[in-house]
Amino acid sequence: MTAAPHSPATTDTEPVGIGIAEMAESSGLTQDTLRWYEREGLIPEIPRTAMGRRAFSPRLVALVQLLVRLRTTGMPTADMRRFVILVNLGASTHQERIDILTAHRVRVDEKQRRLAEARSALDTKILHYEDLIAQGLDCDGLAIVTPSSNEHRSIHVDYHS
Repeated sequence: MTAAPHSPATTDTEPVGIGIAEMAESSGLTQDTLRWYEREGLIPEIPRTAMGRRAFSPRLVALVQLLVRLRTTGMPTADMRRFVILVNLGASTHQERIDILTAHRVRVDEKQRRLAEARSALDTKILHYEDLIAQGLDCDGLAIVTPSSNEHRSIHVDYHS
């Protein structure tokens, strides 16, 4: 994969920014993941110090933070890559960026709807079991018989049926 169409400017000054360890810590990504993002064009080539260390500028830090949020919401890598390319192409791509984000928001909303349904099913099942416990019933609606303290009860479960 090629990097996004943006290369750091060559200057005689040392690039200013945080190192990869600090970027990893603040973003929650591993250093390997940050390097992968760079290789895959999810973030532009990161300027290096004279010692060869990456220097994440405030702009790159903000971009990584946005990418983390997009990834958290399940945005596909290809969409993230396209978004970054558009960012690097400038303001003329604002509408295309809005389109990508809007389409993804629709997917996020649908995912949230499905999760809310699943959550509701969990709540219903929890209430069902709490009700059974409160009534002293098993799953078949029969009263639970508790053995007296001097009885020994063994349970046999056939896992092969």
